[in-house]
Amino acid sequence: MELRHLRYFVAVAETGSLTVAAEQRLFTSQPSLSRQIRDLEDQVGVELFIRSARGVELTTAGKAFLDHARLALAQVDAAAEAARRAALPERKVFALGFLTGQEMTWLPRAMSVLRDELPNIDVTVSSYYSPDVADALARGKLDLGFLRAEPGYDLEYRVVNRERLVVLMPSDHPLTAKSAICAHDIAGEPFVMASNKARVLHEVIVGFLQAQGVEVATEHRVDNLAMAMSLVASTRGLALLPEYANNLLPWSVVSRPLEGEAPTVDLVVGYSRANASPTLQLFLSRLDELVLP
Repeated sequence: MELRHLRYFVAVAETGSLTVAAEQRLFTSQPSLSRQIRDLEDQVGVELFIRSARGVELTTAGKAFLDHARLALAQVDAAAEAARRAALPERKVFALGFLTGQEMTWLPRAMSVLRDELPNIDVTVSSYYSPDVADALARGKLDLGFLRAEPGYDLEYRVVNRERLVVLMPSDHPLTAKSAICAHDIAGEPFVMASNKARVLHEVIVGFLQAQGVEVATEHRVDNLAMAMSLVASTRGLALLPEYANNLLPWSVVSRPLEGEAPTVDLVVGYSRANASPTLQLFLSRLDELVLP
């Protein structure tokens, strides 16, 4: 079994199509990709995909294999990144990653924690979807990330904040007359739901609605705050989002708290246990300085 087999397998699993994976991700021919997948299945000894006219789906064995394949690829990438960094010891870089929008609150705090090291290091800052931050941490592309506690990655997570969910709505919506929104006020309203890309948030929202016995009319699924707010304004829908969305609201969208005990979603700092960066260890030793009062 070679690394290319794992890369081909992950590409097919993530796209759900041999053709799309071949043409858009791997830049190879579809017949060649099919042969590689068959070779992999022969080596593993089980079928990893179910093939149909609609594409391919993972078998139970394939789902189990996927997490390990991703981890193996991440470890290879992390090893290569560590070697590249070791080849340039004179250039100390500390790479920070943020769930998009969180840098507004947390970057100044992170820089304060690093204040004694700033003359000696270059700090790089990136923002992505939360799963992409986790993937970059696992691959050694980032030293520290502010994200959700994404499952399926060999990372350490420490909670720095528990964000309450709030209700977003158009600024002229009838519910703006209320100072707090009951969960049942949401029932039947057009709803903008977090997509599976934001899977941690999605699970919190779905769990809350189910616990309240509320069914929503999900009309759109979104990956990020900007798209959520745009759809709330344009479709007159409602959305449940973490309260840090309040920092980014346009004039056309407002928020209201939920009545009672609102559900929360954790914001964590994540890092790889294999990362031996002295700057990372210093940051972790000062983590209490970072946490919001």
